[in-house]
Amino acid sequence: MIDCYEIINRFYERDTELWHILVTHSEQVASLAVQIGERLVARGEPVDVEFVNEASLLHDIGIFRTDAPGIACYGTEPYICHGVIGSDILSDMGLFRHALVCERHTGAGLTVSNIEIQNLPLPRREMLPLSIEEKIVCYADKFFSKSHVGAPAKPVDKVRLQMERFGADSLARFNALHAMFA
Repeated sequence: MIDCYEIINRFYERDTELWHILVTHSEQVASLAVQIGERLVARGEPVDVEFVNEASLLHDIGIFRTDAPGIACYGTEPYICHGVIGSDILSDMGLFRHALVCERHTGAGLTVSNIEIQNLPLPRREMLPLSIEEKIVCYADKFFSKSHVGAPAKPVDKVRLQMERFGADSLARFNALHAMFA
């Protein structure tokens, strides 16, 4: 078991607007993700629920290095890079499973094709959630906004509309996750 809040506090000044946004959003994601994980465990499916909680709390650890003033981020990197940044941070700490969640949670995951077609400033590699735990965090994250932090979970139809803006394949991946976890 790791102390996720201690890790967050290494990079975020406690009780600042950005700290509040990150922690509130991450706790909302963790709450839903843990519920999903526990439901799957009750059905006999092997899910590491403790890891799901930790990974949910740390999945956005890299946002502070991005330029997203609407959520109090005043870094220099494009927001789309926050997952890879978080992955690097957690890898440097030896938290390799957690790092993969950071990298693979963006959208409903990103393919090399998505990265190339959209000319995204990301490494040219597959960044799709693979493990059940990665998929749970990726899915739960879609229901909570950092720009409206603390708001109730978005309805699935609104999430689908958001996913559709990123292409039919993103929507299809989200729908597959929804079929697994709804």
